[in-house]
Amino acid sequence: MLNEAIVLAGGLGTRLRSVVADVPKPMAPIGGRPFLEHLFDHWIDQGIRRFTLSVGYRHEVITGHFGSTYRGVALRYTVEEKPLGTGGALLRTLRTFRIEAPVLLLNGDTYFAVDLGRLCAFAANSEADAAFALFETTDRARYMGMDLDAQGRILQLQAQDRSPHLANGGVYWLRPGIFAGQAAAAEHLQSLEADLLPALLRAGRKLYGRAFPGTFIDIGVPDDFRRAQDLLPTVGRVGHASC
Repeated sequence: MLNEAIVLAGGLGTRLRSVVADVPKPMAPIGGRPFLEHLFDHWIDQGIRRFTLSVGYRHEVITGHFGSTYRGVALRYTVEEKPLGTGGALLRTLRTFRIEAPVLLLNGDTYFAVDLGRLCAFAANSEADAAFALFETTDRARYMGMDLDAQGRILQLQAQDRSPHLANGGVYWLRPGIFAGQAAAAEHLQSLEADLLPALLRAGRKLYGRAFPGTFIDIGVPDDFRRAQDLLPTVGRVGHASC
């Protein structure tokens, strides 16, 4: 059963500072509540029972607000003393807590209302090393698409001319063991999407992707942050759908 999620919440949020200047991006207020609360609510309602957060910039705002629990669910943290990027932060978190069982990986600045049961079933049926939740978009300038075969196996991580244009939604089911050979890089600055995932693809790891319905919001830029004010408070909670 998958009941733990890693949340990458250590980014600087420089693009959002014109509208949210005093808190880290995952704590940006949406409908009067920190964005992370909306994120946690969705996944708690589907069975996640522990969140491991990788935090960095102004991390004390996050740890001070949430402490060790939220809605009865355990929270724990790794703190970046220096910027590690999403890739370095993930590797450091996996190593620090010796996470070995399959885990849900989430971006701390995106909300994607994916059904956890369906994502887990897709990963199991595909015998995937990592399963990506994708969303359809017409914004080809901002979001790079993915090239998949008929079964959903990822052939190319960055493809602009595919139709429909399927982009990475920042929600992943993954086996931590696939990063075993990269543990030494845990203290180095690197990107999950630009460094770690391409390395896995080159190594022949089984990366699969599938389009999922549901609200998708990336609050990384001011326009989408404003849009989230209208969308997120109206998103209803889903029923328990753990896997």
